[in-house]
Amino acid sequence: MEITGSIKEVRRQVKEWKKQGLSVGLVPTMGYLHEGHKSLIDRAVKENDRVVVSDFVNPIQFGVNEDLSTYPRDIEADKKLCEAAGADLIFHPTPEEMYAADFSTYVEMQKVSEGLCGKSRPTHFRGVCTVVNKLFNIVMPDRAYFGEKDAQQLAVIRRMVRDLNIDIDIVGCPIVRESDGLAKSSRNTYLNEAERKAALVLSKAVFAGKKMMEEGERDAEKILSAMRGIIEAEPLARIDYVEMVDADSIAPLERAEGRVLTAMAVYIGKTRLIDNFIMEI
Repeated sequence: MEITGSIKEVRRQVKEWKKQGLSVGLVPTMGYLHEGHKSLIDRAVKENDRVVVSDFVNPIQFGVNEDLSTYPRDIEADKKLCEAAGADLIFHPTPEEMYAADFSTYVEMQKVSEGLCGKSRPTHFRGVCTVVNKLFNIVMPDRAYFGEKDAQQLAVIRRMVRDLNIDIDIVGCPIVRESDGLAKSSRNTYLNEAERKAALVLSKAVFAGKKMMEEGERDAEKILSAMRGIIEAEPLARIDYVEMVDADSIAPLERAEGRVLTAMAVYIGKTRLIDNFIMEI
């Protein structure tokens, strides 16, 4: 396995693979890799001849007063995980390699990016769309792999690929959880012992909402009210949002019908965590 921070070197290597008729998978990450990321790499390795993992904390998707400077980084651990999973190349650029000093071109999206996380992080998805477009142009993969924990991000990227006629298959991969139910996240490392315990209200709310829907409840407000009640009972938790939307358009739903995404963002202390579930009804 190789690692490079050079766009030119990634392009050279990928062109060489393509000349040999090999398929290429891309797993875009911000590093500090965990079992959730490994599940994406594992699937990419199964479905492609060569796999590139991008390891880049993207500054333009962080808003004012967000955790860019403190976002966890450990490239040595990332290399070990990628190598063990069978990745072929890590792309680990600097911000200067990705963005020229006078960089001024962004990919904007409306509607799909405006609800849920887009309400409290209004510039976030502009940064996501821009960097993912750049990664697609640099790596030129056949397939790209994203986790379903970031369900709105996955919907945004799928819409961007459709709208801009980008010839890449977008593959969504299931949420990976800790043994006690907490969704794997790089931000879990911010939690102290009491906060880590308190964070379980997210998965408890997810499982409760899913059970209600499986038992036939379709009224969105009844489901969401029960989920909010679980979270609000935890003193360390503060809700950003708990909402039910169409999983593809992110339009709000009054009833659970179609492909339904029930998603939340919750502050545990100062740490913002997300979780969700998707059901076809």
